[in-house]
Amino acid sequence: MKPIVVVGSINMDLVVHTSHIPKRGETIMGQRFNTFFGGKGANQAVAIAKLGHSVAMIGKVGSDIFGDQLLDELQRTGVGSERVLRTEGPSGVAVITTEESAENTIIVVAGANGEIRPKDIESCGDLLRSASMVLTQLEIPMETVIALAEACERCGIPLILDPAPAAELSPELLRRVAWLTPNETELLYLTKHPGSVETESEAQGLAELLASQGVQNVLLKLGAKGSYIATKDGMRKFILPVNVTPRDTTAAGDAYNAAFAVALSEGLPAEQAAQFASAAAAISVTRDGAQPSLPNRQEVDDLLTAARN
Repeated sequence: MKPIVVVGSINMDLVVHTSHIPKRGETIMGQRFNTFFGGKGANQAVAIAKLGHSVAMIGKVGSDIFGDQLLDELQRTGVGSERVLRTEGPSGVAVITTEESAENTIIVVAGANGEIRPKDIESCGDLLRSASMVLTQLEIPMETVIALAEACERCGIPLILDPAPAAELSPELLRRVAWLTPNETELLYLTKHPGSVETESEAQGLAELLASQGVQNVLLKLGAKGSYIATKDGMRKFILPVNVTPRDTTAAGDAYNAAFAVALSEGLPAEQAAQFASAAAAISVTRDGAQPSLPNRQEVDDLLTAARN
């Protein structure tokens, strides 16, 4: 089994649960506080491991106590962490507020994640060449993401880019991306589309707009509305969501991306891969936290079976 290589952030999540997200200048009482292992990169790597697929990670943690804990957790969950390096200073952190409706706001401080440089990608060429595919996000420097895309192109390894948090993406980067997987917020940012996505035709139009910018394949993650696929070979398909009662949406997109990468690596066509990913994300939103919410393979298979019946 060729590994999926994840290049990205490793954070400690500081999570406050409260009745509603406070307005500017408002002070409210929280209901509970937790710390969870997180970071989009680490979340996706752990999710892949929990789904039973080989995974290795490229990233950095700090010299603080969070760094010790984050490294230990990656190793405990079965993520290959030989290319996760230590750097002087703080590890990455995310401050997350989750309200009763399960919506959240997130503030990320990069810390050690901001020290992942193009030279770190160059030093991992052997690992990249061994991969079935590479998965990355935008919680690391853009110059590093660009260097990674160039390396994947040279190695002939497909790159999945989760464009989170939303940022401007150059045409040179986009044309090197095998799959671009924005959620609705990121989609609206990238396409400069006002409002929201309410219909399948709107989703298709925005996917076509992204495809026209050079991306090979597009997968729109639209949360409870479902998802939409537009491929370079002409497939256009809306994927229905798996309906559940949400509790905490933190890391739902990471669960989706990880499961999608696993399914593609195992040879499933894009439509079935998206269905598998939808089930993984659905399970994750029923649980608190980032990595603690991520499902194992049996849970995803069981939910898919129940949904089909």
